[in-house]
Amino acid sequence: MKTLHVVVGPTASGKTAYAIKLAKELGTEVISADSRQFYKELPIGSAAPTLQEQSEVKHHLVGHLSIKDTYTAAQFAEDAKAIIEEIFKTHDHVVLCGGSGLYIDALVFGFDEIPPVSSEIREKCNNIFEQGGLNALHSILKEVDPDFLKDEQLALNPRRCIRALEVYYSKGIPMSQMKKREKKAQYNIICYYPSLSRDEIYNRINARTLKMLEDGLLKECEQVKEFSYTQALQTVGYKEVFAMWNGELSESELVNAIQQSTRRYAKRQDTWFRNQLLKAVGEENVRYFN
Repeated sequence: MKTLHVVVGPTASGKTAYAIKLAKELGTEVISADSRQFYKELPIGSAAPTLQEQSEVKHHLVGHLSIKDTYTAAQFAEDAKAIIEEIFKTHDHVVLCGGSGLYIDALVFGFDEIPPVSSEIREKCNNIFEQGGLNALHSILKEVDPDFLKDEQLALNPRRCIRALEVYYSKGIPMSQMKKREKKAQYNIICYYPSLSRDEIYNRINARTLKMLEDGLLKECEQVKEFSYTQALQTVGYKEVFAMWNGELSESELVNAIQQSTRRYAKRQDTWFRNQLLKAVGEENVRYFN
């Protein structure tokens, strides 16, 4: 049976190394599902597979975009699906590896069926964003759908926030309270999840932060700072460097700030994957690694 092997977990938990090992064992290729590894300008801060690692196993959707490009979960799902179908022509297995839950969810389960809205409501919600940015959307959602904002990956995605407002204004029902369809995987799935303790992951995060800075994270940020407004750069590692340059952090506070933000992000990832993905595919389809 054709099988999609999905290697997921918190940042710094060893996903890349395990995905390469698994792909070698299965004689197949790896597709990245990390929303920052798509951008060729961000290899250090995104912990993208190195050129050596990519030479060991063929990787797809790593560094195929510029930070100037926009790329949605829907586009990713479409691109990844096409790659999977092509690989399945000659292989029985494909490895998907990454930590971007919304992108993985879009590929594996498709999108929730959300009712259409009128052009007037769509224009109204878009105007709110254009005039007040993400903060304006959050201000309204805090009143009408606070549960929606509990998922940071959703909260930081302007299009998803706009969609949540569209649904509320159209149906009078918070997006978070809409009855969700039963998730059904579009592939035969086996998930692989790290068995590391939280302390072990945190130690890896602390060490990797130092390694990223040694490898040139500040130089990488310097090269893309004109695009600091983009969603990809409003993320852990990059936003702390930009905050330092804006005078919001001192140089001595930078390392601890990145480590702390990354640990918090890893905790949110762990909660999301366990509650959303692993439960959906079923414990019988989950394997653990360290």
